[in-house]
Order: sequence, then C-alpha cells, then structure tokens
Amino acid sequence: LSEIEPSIKLYIFFLIQELLRVMRTIDDRIVHELNTTIPTASFVGKVDPGQTCKELYESLMDAHTNRERIIKNCIAQTSSVVKTLREEREKAQDDVALLKQLRKEQTKLKLMQSELNVEEVVNDRSWKVLSHLIVMMFCPNRQS
Repeated sequence: LSEIEPSIKLYIFFLIQELLRVMRTIDDRIVHELNTTIPTASFVGKVDPGQTCKELYESLMDAHTNRERIIKNCIAQTSSVVKTLREEREKAQDDVALLKQLRKEQTKLKLMQSELNVEEVVNDRSWKVLSHLIVMMFCPNRQS
C-alpha cells in the first residue's frame, strides 16, 4: 500500500467504510428481519420457526464475521504502514511531509480501531434483539 497515491488510499478507506455501512444493514434492520422471517401464530404450522431462527442466526454470524475480518485486515495493514513511517521518521526527523503522512495514517488507524468498537456495539444489540425474540417465541411464559 505504501506505493499507492495518498488520494487513492483515502478513497479506498472511504470505500471500506461504505462497505461496512452496507454490510451492517442486517443489523440495522434486525427487528424488521425478525418480523418478516419469524412466523406469526397463524403461520406457525406452515413455517418451522426453529429453522427460520437458525437461518437468521447464521446470516448474522456470517455478517459479523465478515465485517470483523475486513476491519482487522485494515487495522493490520494500516498498523504496518504506521510502523514503516515511524521507522522512516526516526531516520529523517526534519521531513515535514513524512510527518504529515504519518499523522494521516495514525488517524486512519484510530478510525479503523473505532470501527471495531462500533462493530462490537452493533453486534451486541443484534444478538440481544434476536435472543429476546427467541425467548419470547419458545418460552412465552418466561419474563425477560
């Protein structure tokens, strides 16, 4: 990545953020997904709610795993670039352009690390909603 034009790197970074936003659609619409995939009382005999929950669970799990992998790959690559720039900076401490590039990469690294925190919050919220619905469906007498 170090040979790539800085403007292209920035564009790639924004594309990754947009990709993550799109990939989080299933989490953003979890209640809607549940309402459209889990059968109502009148359709319980026609649709297997256990299978439907399993499929939704697997979709969520795949989405979470894929997003986490993308974020961690970006963090690893950006960390490598930051490390290289730090090493170069130690050799050329008067290079203002190098310092500027290092700061940009450090900022990008912090943003990607914060994406990992956002991912954790999004995932937790989705699992809580799904768990609550499963308890309500399969244990209707239990208060949660």
